[in-house]
Amino acid sequence: MKVGLFIPCYINAVYPQVGIASYKLLKSVGVDVDYPLDQTCCGQPMANAGFEDEAKELAKRFDRLFKDYDYIVGPSASCVVFVRDHYGNLLAKEPHRCASENRIYDICEFLHDIVKPTSLKAYFPHKVSLQNSCHGVRLMHLSSPSELHIPYFNKLRDLLSLVKGIEVVEPEHPDECCGFGGMFSVEEPDVSAQMGRDKIRHHMDTGAEYITGADSSCLMHQAGLIAREKYPIKTIHIVEILSAGL
Repeated sequence: MKVGLFIPCYINAVYPQVGIASYKLLKSVGVDVDYPLDQTCCGQPMANAGFEDEAKELAKRFDRLFKDYDYIVGPSASCVVFVRDHYGNLLAKEPHRCASENRIYDICEFLHDIVKPTSLKAYFPHKVSLQNSCHGVRLMHLSSPSELHIPYFNKLRDLLSLVKGIEVVEPEHPDECCGFGGMFSVEEPDVSAQMGRDKIRHHMDTGAEYITGADSSCLMHQAGLIAREKYPIKTIHIVEILSAGL
């Protein structure tokens, strides 16, 4: 199978190490992965702000760029969800059906459900607290939503269990929003920031050294508050842990 690696624009600009770690991780588990160089934004910020025409043009561009891959894989649950759940509607009037929506996966979902590794080379001797993002929990089903009262599962935790030396914990209210919410953090900054502080305190109460998750946007929001408030905890994307030592 041929995999096209989708690196969201904000990860490319702010956290390029996450993109590099994603490529190394996929290669390490035997995936034939390619990184299309002409990538840009998937269109989610435009669509969230109501600029559907601009989002539609980016969706058409994305669909053309990744049309020849068996799978599209990216390290951002929110961006992957946007392609999967909304490209079909954005491109409904196009002469061809959207080719991307049924082939795109978050990298943790892809590893857990498609590749299914039984071991990893990673070593990370630290205590980490899981950040279960809203998109990851409720739209990608990376973990069990608490409000459904179903048996517990967490695909991120399953993957981290393959990392040597790590201790994984979860905070109180493990799937509560961190307050980022894309445009919500811009339109309601005070509420967003307070939600972020509450979330970080729950993470710190676990005694963890790091907050980790599959969405850089949630981690970025909390990292900004950590820097401002000088909290004694750090953030790290899960792929940086899963690829540690490669």
